[in-house]
Amino acid sequence: MNLFDLSTQQQVEKQAPLAWRMRPRGFDEYVGQEHIVGPGKLLRRAIERDLLYSIILWGKPGTGKTALANVIASVTHSYFSQLNAVTGKISDIREIILEAQERRGMHKQKTVLFIDEIHRFNRAQQDALLPDVERGIITLIGATTYNPFFSVIPALVSRSQIFELRPLAPENLIQIIERTLRDHDSGLGRYNIELTPRARDHLIDLSNGDARKLLNALEIAALTAPADANGKILVTSEAVEEALQRKGVTYDDDDHYDVASAFIKSIRGGDADAALYWMARMIQAGEDPVFIARRLVISAAEDIGLGNPQALVLATAAMQAVQTIGLPEARIPLSEAVILLCQSPKSNSAYLAIDRALKDVEEQPHLPIPEYLRDPHRPGGHDHGYKYPHNYPGGMVAQDYLGAAKTFYEKNERDAD
Repeated sequence: MNLFDLSTQQQVEKQAPLAWRMRPRGFDEYVGQEHIVGPGKLLRRAIERDLLYSIILWGKPGTGKTALANVIASVTHSYFSQLNAVTGKISDIREIILEAQERRGMHKQKTVLFIDEIHRFNRAQQDALLPDVERGIITLIGATTYNPFFSVIPALVSRSQIFELRPLAPENLIQIIERTLRDHDSGLGRYNIELTPRARDHLIDLSNGDARKLLNALEIAALTAPADANGKILVTSEAVEEALQRKGVTYDDDDHYDVASAFIKSIRGGDADAALYWMARMIQAGEDPVFIARRLVISAAEDIGLGNPQALVLATAAMQAVQTIGLPEARIPLSEAVILLCQSPKSNSAYLAIDRALKDVEEQPHLPIPEYLRDPHRPGGHDHGYKYPHNYPGGMVAQDYLGAAKTFYEKNERDAD
């Protein structure tokens, strides 16, 4: 690299966003994820001893996946290559692998390949990595916001260890803020910034565990706030709210299922406040309201059941209302249905009964239909011996309707009569 290139790179670094400038250079600056890289943890020991094996880092945005890759790059003695799956091609992979083979043969040096957003690679691109990951020509570090068990091919998953990164805790975010305000070179330490306690709390709450969001908002709030006569920049909670605009919505494929699961379980447990919160999360994230309504119909049948048969009627009506009027008005019949389902007596007797019957039909020999229950209008059919219930007092009559002694429905004490 010549002096001009070096000067250009330094200028780019200086003008990079705060989140990029504050990326950690070692474990002493890396914050959070103590469950996988805390002192004495297996992954940390492997990194520090340069014995790293292929891994996939899975977590929501801003949890430290790329930051951890940067730490590995700074402490490892292996050659570190980086590729983004959005722009990377198979030809790029082959070139890196060829260089890794030469490096290993000539200098006995290992190569670590970091692939950001590895879920963006198609199957052929992921397949191209397999032989050399298997032989140890490269040590793979993949980073993804998607569940790797669904977004990464099984063969690559089986050759890698999966580590899930969690959203950063408030104490982690406080550490990041304090280090940023102290750091004169990469952070905001060269400015005379005072962050009010309320502004700090807002910043932590609204960033939703995302360090990148937190740093970007802090930089905007601090550098757009006016300085007083003494050059002090006061960052208030209003400035933070303006910088972030609103609480970020974190909602991916995993959340789609997890939030829906929490929603149904809250209804089953009769907690209206929890159910309304999980539904609000889905609505805010742009979930299809018809999907939410279908979950209510299922809950009304499965969990409320015969405890309140009218619940299914209301849930079905709510679904029809959603399909007719749409959001935002549809939130009202959805809310009405959620609250009623939570308050209703719960019974899964109908759900259990049909499952028992289906299991019996699947596993046991099929019962012959008694002659008197068959269709009398078919050729050769007759209903001799059939007792027509309406000819008996109360419109009911006891007779064998199955031809065997089986019990599928067991009345629940909460079942409506």
